Amino acid sequence: MWNRIQEYTQENMPDLIQVWGPKILVAAGLLFAFWIASRIARKTIFAAGDKASLEYPVVRLMAMAARVTLLVAGLITALGTLGVDVSALVAGLGLTGFALGFAVKDTISNILAGVLLLVYRPFSKTDYVEVKGMEGEVTGIDLRYTTLQNEGQKILLPNSLLFTNPITIGKPKSDEG
Repeated sequence: MWNRIQEYTQENMPDLIQVWGPKILVAAGLLFAFWIASRIARKTIFAAGDKASLEYPVVRLMAMAARVTLLVAGLITALGTLGVDVSALVAGLGLTGFALGFAVKDTISNILAGVLLLVYRPFSKTDYVEVKGMEGEVTGIDLRYTTLQNEGQKILLPNSLLFTNPITIGKPKSDEG
């Protein structure tokens, strides 16, 4: 059996190379082009973020999302070029993305709200804010939480709470007196 496979392979090797060689070269070229495009997109996003003076975590998140998207698109394109039926793969990625998004929707909403808070900057560090009965001086804003300090207490507010509820920005109640 093994000998017959070897004989068949040796006899048909020129045909296999002639048929598959160009496909493999084109697929590798496409994958390389998408890899280069992902590097360029990443550098462009970092440069634009610096120019717009956006917070580093926001810029890093956008750059990583762009890079991963381009690499996955390149992989799918390369596989399609090789003759692989990618429709099931694309459907599976869509279904996986939906399930994953549904499972971590609270985290995603906090991250998106954090991005919007860091971009629009409705308040900044050292501002005194009050939202839903919680108040304090803002000591940190990141992608998931905003940190408040009040009377020695550290309060971590999910960013989605800050983005979906009215915020009072001003002086502490004890200073207004």
